[in-house]
Amino acid sequence: MKRSGSADLPLHYGHVPQWLAVRMASLGLEVTETIVMDYGAEEFLKRLSDPFWFQSLGAVMGMDWHSSGITTSVMGALKRAINPQAKELGIYITGGRGKHSRETPNELMRLGDQLGLNSRELVRTSKLTAKVDNTAIQDGYQLYLHNFVLTASGKWTVIQQGMNATNKTARRYHWHSENLSSFVNEPHTSVFGKNIGTILNLTASAALPARDSIMSIAGENPEKMLAEATKLVMPRHHDVQEKDVDLKRLGAVLWLAREKQPKDFEDLLLLEGLGPRTLQSLALVSEVIHGTSARFKDPARFSFAHGGKDGHPFPVPVKTYDETLKVLHNAVAKAKIGLSDKKEAIKKLSEIAQNAEKDFTPNANFNEVIEEERNNSWRYGGRTVMGKAQPPIAYQLKLF
Repeated sequence: MKRSGSADLPLHYGHVPQWLAVRMASLGLEVTETIVMDYGAEEFLKRLSDPFWFQSLGAVMGMDWHSSGITTSVMGALKRAINPQAKELGIYITGGRGKHSRETPNELMRLGDQLGLNSRELVRTSKLTAKVDNTAIQDGYQLYLHNFVLTASGKWTVIQQGMNATNKTARRYHWHSENLSSFVNEPHTSVFGKNIGTILNLTASAALPARDSIMSIAGENPEKMLAEATKLVMPRHHDVQEKDVDLKRLGAVLWLAREKQPKDFEDLLLLEGLGPRTLQSLALVSEVIHGTSARFKDPARFSFAHGGKDGHPFPVPVKTYDETLKVLHNAVAKAKIGLSDKKEAIKKLSEIAQNAEKDFTPNANFNEVIEEERNNSWRYGGRTVMGKAQPPIAYQLKLF
């Protein structure tokens, strides 16, 4: 098997405010339910193992688009939302940060017995992935988070994150059972992190002689270990800049939301009545659910769904967030009883935006788009960790 990927992220401290945490859990559940409903539980695990998709999910949830906090917050939100419905979804999330990470073996033992899976093998796999990323790869990052995500059929994804206190960055490691054939020879699907120079990677193919020597000394034979596949490296700047976004893709979404109303599209009639701002969010959420892996190379673009808790690219539009959640929840609820029209309409949003990209030439000024969002943030109930968004000074002066 092979590690699916990794990500390097600026180290951020702080907390997720409760008003955002509850919404993140709700959105995470709706996204998960729709993916499982349309593509299956194993596809959801595959998505989690992609560092670019994972980062995009965190951005669309309203987290800081590039920070290390996405990992802890997204996995915490998913665990709170998914585990109460694990039997229905066929997905189980164990582990977490700190003391929760150390509970992973006990959780896996209980789940293995419950699902009729080999509990000891699951625990062994969990420990091996942690050993590889914490010990076999000496890159300066010490693990502090470990999540083991399991399906009822025994497929799994591991997401874990380490901290480098010296350069103040975090590195997220992704594993996926589908790609793993060896724990000691190129096992990762991806490692996400900033290149800080030469590291000791005993899981690289070129390190086979070194591994053999070490294991000879230890008096045992390795199974074989690991490789870095997909790498995501996020910048240190907090603001979303033009270079961070595929303007053609973002522009098509803005065009769909602002210049074309649902009445112009026969397939979107069931969404009529929603304002342009909610359509913008829904189109980006729809892409997270239905988009192919190639469309997540610019995770910052998805922050234009619900902004970020730190105010970048703009405050979280709470009213829009709630309206998006309502539409998604109703679509999923109706689909469960055989009425899938609204769910298909939401899927069509991302398809229309993608079709528009083919002949689309971005003409909007990127900074003006962000400025407009910030000026209107108070209308949508905009909030950050610093408080509620206020009307622009010029607007406030008109009131007196």
